[in-house]
Amino acid sequence: MSENLSHFSVLLEESIDALNIKEDGIYIDGTFGRGGHSKAILSRLGAKGRLIAIDQDPQAIVYAKEYFDDPRFEIVYGSFEQLADYCRERGLLGKIDGLLLDLGVSSPQLDDADRGFSFMREGPLDMRMNNKSGLSAKQWLAEVDEKTLKLALQNYGEERFSGRIARQIKEAMAENKLNTTLELAELVKRASPKTEKNKHPATRTFQAIRIAVNRELDVLKNVLQASIEVLAPQGRLAVISFHSLEDRIVKVFIRDQSRFQDLFPDSPIQIEVIEPVLKRIGKPVFPSAEECRLNARSRSAVLRVAERIGSAE
Repeated sequence: MSENLSHFSVLLEESIDALNIKEDGIYIDGTFGRGGHSKAILSRLGAKGRLIAIDQDPQAIVYAKEYFDDPRFEIVYGSFEQLADYCRERGLLGKIDGLLLDLGVSSPQLDDADRGFSFMREGPLDMRMNNKSGLSAKQWLAEVDEKTLKLALQNYGEERFSGRIARQIKEAMAENKLNTTLELAELVKRASPKTEKNKHPATRTFQAIRIAVNRELDVLKNVLQASIEVLAPQGRLAVISFHSLEDRIVKVFIRDQSRFQDLFPDSPIQIEVIEPVLKRIGKPVFPSAEECRLNARSRSAVLRVAERIGSAE
């Protein structure tokens, strides 16, 4: 493999600082990618520290095995949705000192036309994070009905012209005229009566289809819930989001888990209340102007951090 670690890891220093790394701690990088964040975590761990990285992209796994020869490091092939299971298998429930989630598509995935994530490069309509499993974007578009597709474009892409685009996609699929990323991008462009300045008209459609194909928002909700089970007292959760749908889920999760929750709010008497399990750490962190200049993909990023409540032994 000729790849290296020269790609940009978004909010690198800020996210690693947020984990408040202990030299002998146990940490999880839930989205290994090409290991930028993992490399930084390992640089702060001592000889007894431990890092478990997770990725569902087969290419990321190959990369990790080739470039990360470190006894403190373990790579797990799978979705971070199974986070609690991975920790349970290793006897690490409630023992994780920090969990980092860098959401969305990695730069290598975007830059590889064969993965089908980019509307700027000719490639197959795939868009799967794990291209060895599940329906490709083309298969999903063939199976989904027009109404469901319209709702996906609306809810996951916040696309104003979802109805027009959904109708034309289904017509093109029926005529076998939609097979590549550039064909989809051109279709969306034709179907959009208005475009946003400095934004490709296919941006929202590609985002929506990718989210639907990979179940990204459901998976995010599940891993956030699992974080409560796996984090040790005073363990940190750090999440980097790249669009408002993800960030809203993270924001609401941290807010709700940082409050007393009344299980029966309509009852005239207080029956049962769940105490907070997290506390928010600091305010949302955004990339610096310099980082945005060096890496345009970081412009929409936001980092939110929370800590598991409890006393460390």
